[in-house]
Amino acid sequence: MHTIEASIVNPLMGKTIPLPTYSTNGSAALDLRACLSEPLIVKANETQLVGSGIAISIHDPNLAAVLLPRSGLGAKHGIVLGNLVGLIDSDYRQEIKIAVWNRSDKAFTINPGDRICQMIFVPIVQVDFKWVENLEDNGRGGFGSTGIS
Repeated sequence: MHTIEASIVNPLMGKTIPLPTYSTNGSAALDLRACLSEPLIVKANETQLVGSGIAISIHDPNLAAVLLPRSGLGAKHGIVLGNLVGLIDSDYRQEIKIAVWNRSDKAFTINPGDRICQMIFVPIVQVDFKWVENLEDNGRGGFGSTGIS
């Protein structure tokens, strides 16, 4: 298991709002919660930036954190991430903010401490490009060329 440094940037976190945790031993992602002092109404087709109450320091360029929507919120209420997937680079040190997008036609209330997204850690490989005049043709055509629809 990797150890990631984390700091609390909002005094509500860890007191009235639980710290991020894995829900089960088999969970791939941690639940991040809305670090709010009062309920927040996200109107239909509106995006609001919600603080998580924490900052992290990954310190390893071979790791990144990815924010993913919670499937239940998306399926039942139309609540997803404003950028669909969030990326936290290994050298980012500020509070993790969550862009919450209400893609439904009804207002949605986020209460303090609600689980609003998931954060997963993934390996990263940085590459060097080798610039060439042309790439070898794989004989498949172009975008969507595998025949799978």
